[in-house]
Amino acid sequence: MIQERLLAAKAVVVLWSETAAKSQWVRAEADTARTVGTLVQVTIDASVPPLPFNQIHCADLSDWDGTSQCGGLRTVKESVSQLAGPRVAQAQAKQGRKATKQVSICVLPFANMSGDSEQGYFSDGISEDITTDLSNISALGVTARNTAFTFKGQAVDVCEVARKLGVSHVLEGSVRKAGDRVRITAQLIDGETGEHLWAERYDRDLTDIFAIQDEISHSIVNTLKLKLLPDEKKAIEQRGTSNAEAYKLFLLARQYWVTGNYGDVRRDQRVMRISSRAVELDPYYADAWALLANAQSSLRYGFGIEVEDGVAAAHTALAIDATIAEAHCPMARRLEERGKFAEADEQIARALELDPDSWEVNKEAARMCMRDGRTGDAARHFEKAVELMVSDLHAWAMLAICYRALGKDNLAREAAENSVALAEQVLAKDPSNGAAMSFGARGLAALGKVENAKEWMERAMLIDFDNLNMRFNFARMLASQLGDIDRALSLLQRNFSSISQYQLKVAESDPDLDSLRADPRFVNMVERAKSRLGMKANDQLAAALAKPRAD
Repeated sequence: MIQERLLAAKAVVVLWSETAAKSQWVRAEADTARTVGTLVQVTIDASVPPLPFNQIHCADLSDWDGTSQCGGLRTVKESVSQLAGPRVAQAQAKQGRKATKQVSICVLPFANMSGDSEQGYFSDGISEDITTDLSNISALGVTARNTAFTFKGQAVDVCEVARKLGVSHVLEGSVRKAGDRVRITAQLIDGETGEHLWAERYDRDLTDIFAIQDEISHSIVNTLKLKLLPDEKKAIEQRGTSNAEAYKLFLLARQYWVTGNYGDVRRDQRVMRISSRAVELDPYYADAWALLANAQSSLRYGFGIEVEDGVAAAHTALAIDATIAEAHCPMARRLEERGKFAEADEQIARALELDPDSWEVNKEAARMCMRDGRTGDAARHFEKAVELMVSDLHAWAMLAICYRALGKDNLAREAAENSVALAEQVLAKDPSNGAAMSFGARGLAALGKVENAKEWMERAMLIDFDNLNMRFNFARMLASQLGDIDRALSLLQRNFSSISQYQLKVAESDPDLDSLRADPRFVNMVERAKSRLGMKANDQLAAALAKPRAD
Protein backbone atom coordinates (compact mmCIF):
# COMPACT_ATOMS: atom_id res chain seq x y z
CA MET A 1 0.00 0.00 0.00
CA ILE A 2 2.75 2.48 0.96
CA GLN A 3 4.73 1.62 -2.16
CA GLU A 4 1.69 2.17 -4.39
CA ARG A 5 1.02 5.57 -2.84
CA LEU A 6 4.66 6.59 -3.19
CA LEU A 7 4.64 5.72 -6.87
CA ALA A 8 1.32 7.50 -7.41
CA ALA A 9 2.37 10.70 -5.60
CA LYS A 10 3.36 13.75 -7.63
CA ALA A 11 5.66 14.99 -4.88
CA VAL A 12 7.12 13.13 -1.88
CA VAL A 13 8.48 15.28 0.97
CA VAL A 14 11.05 13.48 3.14
CA LEU A 15 11.91 14.99 6.53
CA TRP A 16 15.48 14.07 7.39
CA SER A 17 16.74 13.96 10.96
CA GLU A 18 19.54 12.06 12.65
CA THR A 19 17.04 9.33 13.57
CA ALA A 20 15.38 9.21 10.14
CA ALA A 21 18.77 8.83 8.42
CA LYS A 22 19.33 5.59 10.35
CA SER A 23 16.00 4.05 9.28
CA GLN A 24 16.23 1.63 6.36
CA TRP A 25 12.52 2.17 5.70
CA VAL A 26 12.87 5.95 5.39
CA ARG A 27 15.86 5.50 3.08
CA ALA A 28 13.99 2.95 0.96
CA GLU A 29 10.92 5.19 0.59
CA ALA A 30 13.10 8.22 -0.19
CA ASP A 31 14.92 6.20 -2.84
CA THR A 32 11.63 5.24 -4.48
CA ALA A 33 10.81 8.94 -4.81
CA ARG A 34 14.33 9.71 -6.04
CA THR A 35 14.06 7.03 -8.73
CA VAL A 36 10.84 8.45 -10.24
CA GLY A 37 11.89 12.08 -9.72
CA THR A 38 9.36 13.17 -7.08
CA LEU A 39 11.68 13.64 -4.09
CA VAL A 40 11.67 16.88 -2.05
CA GLN A 41 14.11 16.83 0.88
CA VAL A 42 14.01 18.76 4.15
CA THR A 43 16.35 18.59 7.14
CA ILE A 44 14.68 19.44 10.44
CA ASP A 45 17.76 19.24 12.70
CA ALA A 46 20.55 20.44 10.34
CA SER A 47 21.78 16.86 9.87
CA VAL A 48 23.07 15.87 6.43
CA PRO A 49 20.98 13.23 4.57
CA PRO A 50 22.64 9.81 4.13
CA LEU A 51 24.22 8.66 0.87
CA PRO A 52 23.21 9.05 -1.94
CA PHE A 53 20.66 11.70 -0.89
CA ASN A 54 23.40 14.08 0.26
CA GLN A 55 24.10 14.76 -3.42
CA ILE A 56 20.60 16.23 -3.89
CA HIS A 57 19.53 19.67 -2.69
CA CYS A 58 17.96 19.60 0.77
CA ALA A 59 16.01 22.52 2.26
CA ASP A 60 16.95 23.51 5.83
CA LEU A 61 14.08 24.00 8.28
CA SER A 62 16.15 23.47 11.43
CA ASP A 63 15.83 27.15 12.42
CA TRP A 64 12.23 27.65 11.33
CA ASP A 65 10.22 29.40 14.05
CA GLY A 66 6.80 28.49 12.64
CA THR A 67 6.33 31.62 10.56
CA SER A 68 6.06 31.65 6.78
CA GLN A 69 9.08 33.95 6.37
CA CYS A 70 11.64 31.17 5.92
CA GLY A 71 13.82 30.55 2.88
CA GLY A 72 13.79 26.80 3.39
CA LEU A 73 10.01 26.71 3.55
CA ARG A 74 9.70 28.76 0.38
CA THR A 75 12.06 26.33 -1.34
CA VAL A 76 9.87 23.39 -0.29
CA LYS A 77 6.70 25.10 -1.50
CA GLU A 78 8.26 25.94 -4.86
CA SER A 79 9.57 22.38 -5.32
CA VAL A 80 6.23 20.81 -4.48
CA SER A 81 4.40 23.27 -6.72
CA GLN A 82 6.65 22.44 -9.67
CA LEU A 83 6.30 18.70 -9.18
CA ALA A 84 2.56 18.84 -8.65
CA GLY A 85 2.01 20.19 -12.15
CA PRO A 86 0.30 17.42 -14.18
CA ARG A 87 2.59 17.76 -17.19
CA VAL A 88 5.72 17.32 -15.09
CA ALA A 89 4.33 14.31 -13.24
CA GLN A 90 3.18 12.63 -16.43
CA ALA A 91 6.52 13.23 -18.12
CA GLN A 92 8.40 11.75 -15.15
CA ALA A 93 6.15 8.71 -14.99
CA LYS A 94 6.58 8.16 -18.72
CA GLN A 95 10.36 8.48 -18.44
CA GLY A 96 10.45 6.03 -15.54
CA ARG A 97 8.43 3.44 -17.45
CA LYS A 98 10.64 3.83 -20.50
CA ALA A 99 13.82 3.30 -18.51
CA THR A 100 12.61 0.06 -16.85
CA LYS A 101 13.16 -3.20 -18.72
CA GLN A 102 10.70 -6.04 -18.32
CA VAL A 103 13.39 -8.37 -16.93
CA SER A 104 15.96 -6.80 -14.64
CA ILE A 105 18.35 -7.89 -11.92
CA CYS A 106 20.46 -6.63 -9.04
CA VAL A 107 23.64 -8.55 -8.22
CA LEU A 108 24.10 -8.08 -4.49
CA PRO A 109 27.71 -8.14 -3.23
CA PHE A 110 28.65 -11.75 -2.61
CA ALA A 111 29.37 -12.35 1.07
CA ASN A 112 32.96 -13.07 2.05
CA MET A 113 32.85 -16.33 4.02
CA SER A 114 36.61 -16.90 4.11
CA GLY A 115 36.98 -15.97 7.77
CA ASP A 116 39.43 -13.21 6.84
CA SER A 117 38.14 -9.70 6.13
CA GLU A 118 41.21 -9.07 3.97
CA GLN A 119 39.81 -11.58 1.47
CA GLY A 120 36.87 -9.29 0.78
CA TYR A 121 38.55 -8.03 -2.38
CA PHE A 122 38.06 -11.45 -3.96
CA SER A 123 34.32 -11.77 -3.30
CA ASP A 124 33.80 -8.12 -4.36
CA GLY A 125 35.68 -8.74 -7.59
CA ILE A 126 33.57 -11.78 -8.45
CA SER A 127 30.36 -9.80 -7.80
CA GLU A 128 31.58 -6.98 -10.06
CA ASP A 129 32.58 -9.37 -12.84
CA ILE A 130 29.19 -11.10 -12.84
CA THR A 131 27.52 -7.67 -12.92
CA THR A 132 29.68 -6.73 -15.91
CA ASP A 133 28.86 -10.01 -17.68
CA LEU A 134 25.12 -9.56 -17.24
CA SER A 135 25.34 -5.91 -18.34
CA ASN A 136 26.36 -7.15 -21.78
CA ILE A 137 22.90 -8.69 -22.29
CA SER A 138 20.65 -6.24 -24.09
CA ALA A 139 17.43 -7.93 -22.93
CA LEU A 140 18.35 -7.62 -19.26
CA GLY A 141 18.37 -4.49 -17.11
CA VAL A 142 21.17 -4.56 -14.51
CA THR A 143 21.47 -2.38 -11.42
CA ALA A 144 24.73 -0.42 -11.32
CA ARG A 145 27.54 -1.82 -9.22
CA ASN A 146 27.69 1.20 -6.93
CA THR A 147 23.98 1.02 -6.13
CA ALA A 148 24.15 -2.71 -5.42
CA PHE A 149 27.17 -2.25 -3.13
CA THR A 150 25.24 0.08 -0.83
CA PHE A 151 23.77 -3.15 0.59
CA LYS A 152 27.18 -4.68 1.31
CA GLY A 153 27.39 -6.26 4.75
CA GLN A 154 23.67 -5.74 5.46
CA ALA A 155 21.05 -8.36 6.28
CA VAL A 156 18.46 -7.47 3.66
CA ASP A 157 14.96 -8.50 2.69
CA VAL A 158 15.45 -9.48 -0.95
CA CYS A 159 11.88 -8.62 -1.93
CA GLU A 160 12.26 -5.20 -0.32
CA VAL A 161 15.51 -4.65 -2.24
CA ALA A 162 13.75 -5.61 -5.48
CA ARG A 163 10.88 -3.20 -4.79
CA LYS A 164 13.24 -0.44 -3.81
CA LEU A 165 15.37 -0.76 -6.93
CA GLY A 166 12.52 -1.61 -9.28
CA VAL A 167 14.05 -4.92 -10.44
CA SER A 168 12.32 -8.20 -11.16
CA HIS A 169 15.10 -10.47 -9.84
CA VAL A 170 17.97 -10.47 -7.35
CA LEU A 171 21.15 -12.54 -7.36
CA GLU A 172 22.88 -13.15 -4.05
CA GLY A 173 25.70 -15.47 -3.07
CA SER A 174 28.82 -16.11 -1.03
CA VAL A 175 32.49 -16.89 -1.58
CA ARG A 176 34.80 -18.96 0.60
CA LYS A 177 38.43 -19.13 -0.51
CA ALA A 178 40.92 -21.37 1.24
CA GLY A 179 44.32 -21.90 -0.36
CA ASP A 180 43.83 -23.14 -3.90
CA ARG A 181 40.19 -24.08 -3.37
CA VAL A 182 37.10 -21.91 -3.68
CA ARG A 183 33.46 -22.49 -2.79
CA ILE A 184 30.88 -20.21 -4.40
CA THR A 185 27.15 -20.32 -3.79
CA ALA A 186 24.63 -18.35 -5.85
CA GLN A 187 20.85 -18.00 -5.75
CA LEU A 188 18.58 -16.29 -8.26
CA ILE A 189 15.46 -14.99 -6.50
CA ASP A 190 12.13 -13.73 -7.83
CA GLY A 191 11.92 -10.16 -6.52
CA GLU A 192 8.13 -10.25 -6.12
CA THR A 193 7.56 -13.63 -4.47
CA GLY A 194 10.96 -14.33 -2.90
CA GLU A 195 10.99 -17.74 -4.61
CA HIS A 196 14.38 -19.29 -5.40
CA LEU A 197 14.32 -19.84 -9.16
CA TRP A 198 17.81 -21.29 -9.35
CA ALA A 199 20.56 -22.10 -6.86
CA GLU A 200 23.92 -23.82 -7.11
CA ARG A 201 27.04 -24.47 -5.07
CA TYR A 202 30.45 -24.80 -6.71
CA ASP A 203 33.38 -26.50 -4.96
CA ARG A 204 36.31 -26.15 -7.33
CA ASP A 205 39.98 -25.39 -7.65
CA LEU A 206 40.80 -21.70 -7.86
CA THR A 207 41.85 -22.27 -11.48
CA ASP A 208 38.16 -22.91 -12.30
CA ILE A 209 37.05 -19.45 -11.16
CA PHE A 210 36.37 -18.22 -14.69
CA ALA A 211 34.34 -21.30 -15.58
CA ILE A 212 32.24 -20.79 -12.43
CA GLN A 213 31.47 -17.18 -13.37
CA ASP A 214 30.51 -18.25 -16.90
CA GLU A 215 28.25 -20.98 -15.54
CA ILE A 216 26.50 -18.55 -13.19
CA SER A 217 25.87 -16.04 -15.98
CA HIS A 218 24.61 -18.69 -18.40
CA SER A 219 22.39 -20.27 -15.73
CA ILE A 220 20.75 -16.89 -15.13
CA VAL A 221 20.23 -16.42 -18.87
CA ASN A 222 18.68 -19.88 -19.20
CA THR A 223 16.48 -19.53 -16.10
CA LEU A 224 15.12 -16.17 -17.26
CA LYS A 225 14.72 -17.53 -20.81
CA LEU A 226 16.73 -14.72 -22.35
CA LYS A 227 18.07 -14.91 -25.87
CA LEU A 228 21.76 -14.11 -26.26
CA LEU A 229 23.02 -12.43 -29.39
CA PRO A 230 26.33 -13.84 -30.73
CA ASP A 231 28.30 -10.75 -29.64
CA GLU A 232 26.72 -10.91 -26.18
CA LYS A 233 27.69 -14.56 -25.74
CA LYS A 234 31.24 -13.72 -26.77
CA ALA A 235 31.40 -10.77 -24.37
CA ILE A 236 30.28 -12.91 -21.42
CA GLU A 237 32.88 -15.59 -22.10
CA GLN A 238 35.73 -13.18 -22.83
CA ARG A 239 38.11 -12.73 -19.90
CA GLY A 240 41.11 -10.47 -19.55
CA THR A 241 43.20 -13.44 -18.46
CA SER A 242 43.01 -17.19 -18.17
CA ASN A 243 45.52 -17.22 -15.30
CA ALA A 244 43.66 -17.54 -11.99
CA GLU A 245 46.62 -16.34 -9.91
CA ALA A 246 47.08 -13.24 -12.09
CA TYR A 247 43.35 -12.56 -11.79
CA LYS A 248 43.50 -12.84 -7.99
CA LEU A 249 46.45 -10.44 -7.84
CA PHE A 250 44.70 -7.95 -10.13
CA LEU A 251 41.63 -7.96 -7.86
CA LEU A 252 43.89 -7.35 -4.85
CA ALA A 253 45.73 -4.48 -6.57
CA ARG A 254 42.47 -2.98 -7.76
CA GLN A 255 41.11 -3.10 -4.20
CA TYR A 256 44.11 -1.13 -2.91
CA TRP A 257 43.69 1.35 -5.78
CA VAL A 258 40.05 2.18 -4.95
CA THR A 259 40.21 2.16 -1.14
CA GLY A 260 40.10 5.94 -0.93
CA ASN A 261 43.68 6.36 0.32
CA TYR A 262 44.44 8.77 -2.52
CA GLY A 263 47.63 10.68 -1.82
CA ASP A 264 49.20 7.88 0.24
CA VAL A 265 52.42 6.77 -1.46
CA ARG A 266 52.17 3.32 0.14
CA ARG A 267 48.95 2.63 -1.76
CA ASP A 268 50.59 3.31 -5.12
CA GLN A 269 53.69 1.29 -4.22
CA ARG A 270 51.56 -1.73 -3.30
CA VAL A 271 49.55 -1.46 -6.50
CA MET A 272 52.71 -1.23 -8.61
CA ARG A 273 54.28 -4.30 -6.97
CA ILE A 274 51.15 -6.45 -7.17
CA SER A 275 50.28 -5.41 -10.74
CA SER A 276 53.87 -6.07 -11.82
CA ARG A 277 53.56 -9.62 -10.52
CA ALA A 278 50.21 -10.06 -12.31
CA VAL A 279 51.68 -9.13 -15.70
CA GLU A 280 54.66 -11.41 -15.05
CA LEU A 281 52.21 -14.29 -14.67
CA ASP A 282 50.23 -13.21 -17.75
CA PRO A 283 52.03 -10.77 -20.08
CA TYR A 284 48.79 -10.36 -22.09
CA TYR A 285 46.64 -9.16 -19.17
CA ALA A 286 45.66 -5.70 -20.48
CA ASP A 287 43.72 -4.57 -17.38
CA ALA A 288 46.68 -5.33 -15.14
CA TRP A 289 49.03 -3.41 -17.47
CA ALA A 290 46.71 -0.38 -17.35
CA LEU A 291 46.55 -0.48 -13.54
CA LEU A 292 50.34 -0.78 -13.36
CA ALA A 293 50.64 2.21 -15.69
CA ASN A 294 48.46 4.41 -13.52
CA ALA A 295 50.29 3.45 -10.33
CA GLN A 296 53.65 4.22 -11.93
CA SER A 297 52.38 7.55 -13.25
CA SER A 298 51.13 8.56 -9.81
CA LEU A 299 54.40 7.59 -8.13
CA ARG A 300 56.50 9.45 -10.70
CA TYR A 301 54.50 12.65 -11.06
CA GLY A 302 52.56 12.72 -7.80
CA PHE A 303 55.38 11.79 -5.43
CA GLY A 304 58.55 12.43 -7.45
CA ILE A 305 59.74 8.83 -7.12
CA GLU A 306 62.15 7.70 -9.81
CA VAL A 307 60.16 4.94 -11.47
CA GLU A 308 58.81 4.48 -14.99
CA ASP A 309 56.07 7.02 -15.68
CA GLY A 310 53.57 4.41 -16.87
CA VAL A 311 53.54 5.30 -20.56
CA ALA A 312 55.30 2.10 -21.67
CA ALA A 313 52.87 -0.02 -19.63
CA ALA A 314 49.94 1.99 -21.02
CA HIS A 315 51.05 1.35 -24.60
CA THR A 316 51.34 -2.36 -23.79
CA ALA A 317 47.77 -2.38 -22.43
CA LEU A 318 46.42 -0.64 -25.53
CA ALA A 319 48.36 -2.95 -27.86
CA ILE A 320 46.52 -5.87 -26.25
CA ASP A 321 43.13 -4.16 -25.95
CA ALA A 322 42.63 -0.79 -27.65
CA THR A 323 39.37 -0.17 -25.74
CA ILE A 324 40.90 0.25 -22.28
CA ALA A 325 40.12 3.86 -21.41
CA GLU A 326 42.26 4.02 -18.27
CA ALA A 327 45.46 3.43 -20.26
CA HIS A 328 45.16 6.94 -21.72
CA CYS A 329 45.52 8.59 -18.29
CA PRO A 330 49.31 8.09 -17.87
CA MET A 331 49.91 9.33 -21.39
CA ALA A 332 47.91 12.47 -20.67
CA ARG A 333 49.89 13.05 -17.46
CA ARG A 334 53.24 12.81 -19.26
CA LEU A 335 52.06 15.34 -21.84
CA GLU A 336 50.95 17.69 -19.06
CA GLU A 337 54.30 17.45 -17.32
CA ARG A 338 55.95 18.44 -20.59
CA GLY A 339 53.66 21.45 -21.00
CA LYS A 340 51.65 19.90 -23.87
CA PHE A 341 48.27 20.61 -22.33
CA ALA A 342 46.16 20.53 -25.50
CA GLU A 343 47.52 17.10 -26.43
CA ALA A 344 46.88 15.89 -22.88
CA ASP A 345 43.28 17.06 -23.15
CA GLU A 346 42.89 15.06 -26.36
CA GLN A 347 44.01 11.89 -24.57
CA ILE A 348 41.41 12.30 -21.84
CA ALA A 349 38.71 13.18 -24.35
CA ARG A 350 39.49 9.91 -26.12
CA ALA A 351 39.36 8.04 -22.81
CA LEU A 352 35.93 9.51 -22.01
CA GLU A 353 34.70 8.42 -25.43
CA LEU A 354 35.85 4.87 -24.72
CA ASP A 355 34.30 4.71 -21.25
CA PRO A 356 32.39 7.71 -19.85
CA ASP A 357 31.66 5.67 -16.72
CA SER A 358 35.29 4.99 -15.82
CA TRP A 359 36.13 6.09 -12.28
CA GLU A 360 39.81 6.67 -13.09
CA VAL A 361 39.09 8.64 -16.26
CA ASN A 362 36.55 10.89 -14.56
CA LYS A 363 39.05 11.58 -11.77
CA GLU A 364 41.69 12.54 -14.33
CA ALA A 365 39.24 14.67 -16.30
CA ALA A 366 38.27 16.50 -13.10
CA ARG A 367 41.91 17.11 -12.19
CA MET A 368 42.62 18.56 -15.64
CA CYS A 369 39.58 20.82 -15.45
CA MET A 370 40.89 22.14 -12.12
CA ARG A 371 44.22 22.76 -13.85
CA ASP A 372 42.47 25.10 -16.29
CA GLY A 373 40.25 26.78 -13.70
CA ARG A 374 37.09 25.11 -15.12
CA THR A 375 35.61 24.48 -11.69
CA GLY A 376 32.08 23.70 -12.87
CA ASP A 377 33.32 21.02 -15.28
CA ALA A 378 35.59 19.62 -12.57
CA ALA A 379 32.64 19.36 -10.18
CA ARG A 380 30.63 17.34 -12.71
CA HIS A 381 33.46 14.82 -13.12
CA PHE A 382 34.04 14.57 -9.37
CA GLU A 383 30.28 14.01 -8.95
CA LYS A 384 30.52 11.13 -11.41
CA ALA A 385 33.51 9.75 -9.51
CA VAL A 386 31.66 9.60 -6.18
CA GLU A 387 28.63 8.14 -7.94
CA LEU A 388 30.86 5.33 -9.21
CA MET A 389 32.94 4.98 -6.03
CA VAL A 390 31.10 6.39 -3.05
CA SER A 391 34.09 5.75 -0.74
CA ASP A 392 36.36 8.08 -2.74
CA LEU A 393 37.64 10.38 0.02
CA HIS A 394 39.70 12.53 -2.35
CA ALA A 395 36.79 13.16 -4.74
CA TRP A 396 34.50 14.21 -1.88
CA ALA A 397 37.16 16.60 -0.56
CA MET A 398 37.63 18.10 -4.02
CA LEU A 399 33.87 18.42 -4.47
CA ALA A 400 33.74 20.50 -1.30
CA ILE A 401 36.37 22.82 -2.80
CA CYS A 402 34.54 23.06 -6.13
CA TYR A 403 31.15 23.72 -4.57
CA ARG A 404 32.63 26.39 -2.30
CA ALA A 405 34.21 28.15 -5.29
CA LEU A 406 30.90 27.94 -7.18
CA GLY A 407 28.97 29.44 -4.27
CA LYS A 408 27.00 26.23 -3.64
CA ASP A 409 27.34 26.38 0.13
CA ASN A 410 24.82 23.65 1.01
CA LEU A 411 26.46 21.16 -1.33
CA ALA A 412 29.91 22.20 -0.11
CA ARG A 413 28.88 21.45 3.45
CA GLU A 414 27.46 18.05 2.51
CA ALA A 415 30.64 17.12 0.62
CA ALA A 416 32.74 18.27 3.59
CA GLU A 417 30.66 16.10 5.93
CA ASN A 418 31.31 13.09 3.71
CA SER A 419 35.04 13.76 3.45
CA VAL A 420 35.37 13.97 7.25
CA ALA A 421 33.37 10.77 7.77
CA LEU A 422 35.44 8.87 5.21
CA ALA A 423 38.70 10.26 6.59
CA GLU A 424 37.74 9.01 10.04
CA GLN A 425 37.07 5.54 8.58
CA VAL A 426 40.48 5.46 6.90
CA LEU A 427 42.29 6.72 10.02
CA ALA A 428 40.54 4.13 12.19
CA LYS A 429 42.38 1.48 10.15
CA ASP A 430 45.56 3.48 9.49
CA PRO A 431 46.22 6.29 12.02
CA SER A 432 49.40 7.32 10.16
CA ASN A 433 47.69 8.16 6.87
CA GLY A 434 48.71 11.78 6.32
CA ALA A 435 46.70 12.13 3.12
CA ALA A 436 43.48 11.19 4.91
CA MET A 437 44.29 13.69 7.66
CA SER A 438 44.76 16.47 5.13
CA PHE A 439 41.45 15.79 3.38
CA GLY A 440 39.67 15.40 6.72
CA ALA A 441 41.21 18.61 8.06
CA ARG A 442 39.93 20.52 5.04
CA GLY A 443 36.46 19.14 5.68
CA LEU A 444 36.61 20.13 9.35
CA ALA A 445 37.69 23.65 8.40
CA ALA A 446 34.81 23.91 5.93
CA LEU A 447 32.41 22.91 8.69
CA GLY A 448 33.75 25.64 10.97
CA LYS A 449 35.61 23.24 13.26
CA VAL A 450 38.81 25.25 13.04
CA GLU A 451 40.58 23.94 16.14
CA ASN A 452 39.94 20.34 15.10
CA ALA A 453 41.27 21.13 11.62
CA LYS A 454 44.45 22.63 13.07
CA GLU A 455 44.91 19.64 15.36
CA TRP A 456 44.65 17.23 12.41
CA MET A 457 47.09 19.35 10.42
CA GLU A 458 49.71 19.44 13.19
CA ARG A 459 49.43 15.69 13.71
CA ALA A 460 49.78 15.03 9.98
CA MET A 461 52.83 17.29 9.67
CA LEU A 462 54.56 15.34 12.45
CA ILE A 463 53.72 11.96 10.91
CA ASP A 464 54.33 12.66 7.21
CA PHE A 465 56.43 15.86 7.03
CA ASP A 466 57.88 15.18 3.56
CA ASN A 467 54.54 14.57 1.81
CA LEU A 468 54.46 17.49 -0.65
CA ASN A 469 50.89 16.76 -1.80
CA MET A 470 49.74 16.92 1.80
CA ARG A 471 51.66 20.17 2.40
CA PHE A 472 50.04 21.72 -0.68
CA ASN A 473 46.58 20.74 0.57
CA PHE A 474 47.28 22.32 3.95
CA ALA A 475 48.56 25.50 2.27
CA ARG A 476 45.30 25.72 0.34
CA MET A 477 43.32 25.28 3.56
CA LEU A 478 45.34 27.93 5.40
CA ALA A 479 45.00 30.42 2.54
CA SER A 480 41.33 29.94 1.71
CA GLN A 481 39.68 28.85 4.95
CA LEU A 482 41.84 29.83 7.93
CA GLY A 483 43.27 33.10 6.65
CA ASP A 484 46.83 32.25 7.71
CA ILE A 485 48.70 33.68 4.71
CA ASP A 486 52.17 33.55 6.25
CA ARG A 487 52.04 29.85 7.09
CA ALA A 488 50.45 29.02 3.74
CA LEU A 489 53.36 30.68 1.95
CA SER A 490 55.83 28.94 4.24
CA LEU A 491 54.42 25.53 3.32
CA LEU A 492 54.40 26.38 -0.39
CA GLN A 493 58.09 27.34 -0.44
CA ARG A 494 59.23 23.73 -0.51
CA ASN A 495 56.68 22.74 -3.16
CA PHE A 496 57.72 25.58 -5.47
CA SER A 497 61.40 24.65 -5.24
CA SER A 498 60.69 21.50 -7.28
CA ILE A 499 57.36 22.33 -8.92
CA SER A 500 56.63 21.06 -12.47
CA GLN A 501 54.95 22.95 -15.32
CA TYR A 502 51.71 21.11 -14.68
CA GLN A 503 51.78 21.77 -10.93
CA LEU A 504 52.59 25.43 -11.53
CA LYS A 505 49.63 25.75 -13.89
CA VAL A 506 47.42 24.23 -11.19
CA ALA A 507 48.73 26.68 -8.61
CA GLU A 508 48.09 29.63 -10.91
CA SER A 509 44.42 28.64 -11.46
CA ASP A 510 43.57 27.17 -8.04
CA PRO A 511 40.71 29.19 -6.48
CA ASP A 512 41.98 28.30 -3.01
CA LEU A 513 45.13 30.34 -3.62
CA ASP A 514 43.35 33.49 -4.79
CA SER A 515 44.12 35.26 -1.51
CA LEU A 516 47.85 34.90 -2.22
CA ARG A 517 47.97 36.29 -5.73
CA ALA A 518 48.62 39.92 -4.77
CA ASP A 519 51.28 38.99 -2.22
CA PRO A 520 54.79 39.77 -3.57
CA ARG A 521 56.15 36.65 -1.87
CA PHE A 522 53.80 34.42 -3.86
CA VAL A 523 54.48 36.35 -7.05
CA ASN A 524 58.20 35.87 -6.45
CA MET A 525 57.77 32.11 -5.99
CA VAL A 526 55.82 31.85 -9.24
CA GLU A 527 58.34 33.87 -11.26
CA ARG A 528 61.34 31.97 -9.85
CA ALA A 529 59.65 28.67 -10.72
CA LYS A 530 58.98 29.87 -14.27
CA SER A 531 62.59 30.93 -14.65
CA ARG A 532 63.81 27.51 -13.46
CA LEU A 533 61.43 25.75 -15.84
CA GLY A 534 62.37 27.96 -18.80
CA MET A 535 58.86 29.38 -19.03
CA LYS A 536 58.10 32.92 -20.14
CA ALA A 537 58.01 35.33 -17.21
CA ASN A 538 55.07 37.60 -16.57
CA ASP A 539 56.39 41.11 -17.24
CA GLN A 540 53.52 42.73 -15.36
CA LEU A 541 54.26 40.67 -12.26
CA ALA A 542 57.97 41.31 -12.58
CA ALA A 543 57.30 45.06 -12.65
CA ALA A 544 55.18 44.72 -9.53
CA LEU A 545 58.04 42.95 -7.80
CA ALA A 546 60.42 45.80 -8.66
CA LYS A 547 58.34 48.25 -6.60
CA PRO A 548 59.35 48.66 -2.96
CA ARG A 549 57.05 46.95 -0.46
CA ALA A 550 54.85 49.18 1.67
CA ASP A 551 55.96 47.41 4.83
